[in-house]
Amino acid sequence: MTGHAYARPAPCHTLEHTLMTTFATNQDLSASALREVFGAFPSGVVALIADIDGAPVGLAASSFTSVSLDPPLVSISIANGSKTWPDLRRASRLGVTVLAGHHAEFARQLAGPVEKRFDDIPLASTDTSAVYVRDGVAHFETSIHSELPAGDHTIILLRVHSRSALASAEPLLFHRSGFRQFSA
Repeated sequence: MTGHAYARPAPCHTLEHTLMTTFATNQDLSASALREVFGAFPSGVVALIADIDGAPVGLAASSFTSVSLDPPLVSISIANGSKTWPDLRRASRLGVTVLAGHHAEFARQLAGPVEKRFDDIPLASTDTSAVYVRDGVAHFETSIHSELPAGDHTIILLRVHSRSALASAEPLLFHRSGFRQFSA
């Protein structure tokens, strides 16, 4: 056979050996062990922001995903203990910004003290209370469609009312408990 080269695994790394050592019956399913393995899957990072009583209120999440085209739905998963979500859920519209590669520090700010979350961040708002980070990769104006309890989190389905995207911007990634960027 010409034109193709196949690497053979070392004898001790057969599929049978890998499966037998990977899927033990007494696995550690602690929060820290699950966080480690869940972190193997890279995801984008979004900021969910609304104007509440004249001030921006928001949080960062790496659980954002598209759900449906008709109707247009996206989802985000929020910890049940979130102190920010009770305020955000009062908004008629929520802005979702897909954060850009240079937003790692801002994503950290969103997890910090409320009074400093939006320091030096260029925001834009709509007349419906949705707030966006101006230089984000993509923006969605959304409203709450439904909420689904899911263990220690709640899955929030958001209905998309409008959207925009910057074709040239690269997104911020969350992988193995840290922020990353695409590399050339």
